[in-house]
Amino acid sequence: MDPFNKLILTLMVLSFLVFQGLFHAISPWASSHVSSGFRQLSRKQKIEWNSRTLSTLHALVVGVFCFYILLFDDAINLDPVWGDATLVKINVAITTGYLISDLLLILYFWDAIGDKLFVVHHLAALYAYYYVLGKGMLPYFANFRLLAEFSTPCVNQRWFFEVLGYPKSSKPNLANGVLMATTFFLVRIMVMPVYYGRMYSVLGMQAIYRVSLGGRIAWILSSFCLDVMNLMWMHKIARGCFKVLHSGQRPKLQTYVNRKVE
Repeated sequence: MDPFNKLILTLMVLSFLVFQGLFHAISPWASSHVSSGFRQLSRKQKIEWNSRTLSTLHALVVGVFCFYILLFDDAINLDPVWGDATLVKINVAITTGYLISDLLLILYFWDAIGDKLFVVHHLAALYAYYYVLGKGMLPYFANFRLLAEFSTPCVNQRWFFEVLGYPKSSKPNLANGVLMATTFFLVRIMVMPVYYGRMYSVLGMQAIYRVSLGGRIAWILSSFCLDVMNLMWMHKIARGCFKVLHSGQRPKLQTYVNRKVE
């Protein structure tokens, strides 16, 4: 095994161990000091709290790194199929360690955080990342998918507000809900034409024929599965956001009507 591949494997293992340590030790300790409400939560809620804390941390680290690569890594932008995947591999290695850690936690604490869609999501992503890490193929597309992480902190924050008892019509909840729907749409839905347009543009290139059949299947199948789930989640988020905003506006409207009548 060459030194760089050893580095990638080491990063994966370290990422896995760090996220396990954060879940079992650091997050419970830090959360109990930062939020007094954490101590009042049930066992299942604490498990999900710690899981979402790690999810937010991972999203921020990987998302920023992903955005940097997309803007400044000329190698993968010029050659999205076989460009120098050094930075992308490092980022994907961190994500792979996290996904394996999270998948094991989901299975072990199934009664608290078990979710079939998340299992499918993690397995589809890991299947695709195998080809990125092992073969160095399709780095641009692997990195592009990680843009979706920018929506994760708002999704988790919505849950934190809910479990801490914030009313859905409260200003923090409303502001986060709008931001969540906006970021989710921008980084998961609106980018789809860009992503699939770039995919279509490379299908006729000579470089794509060097990608193994398994790699092409992983690329197309995982992209399709992830985006079907994104559309499903976007539908739920949009409905929830509209419902909360609509219900939050009705009392104000009714008060205004009552005052006019009086």
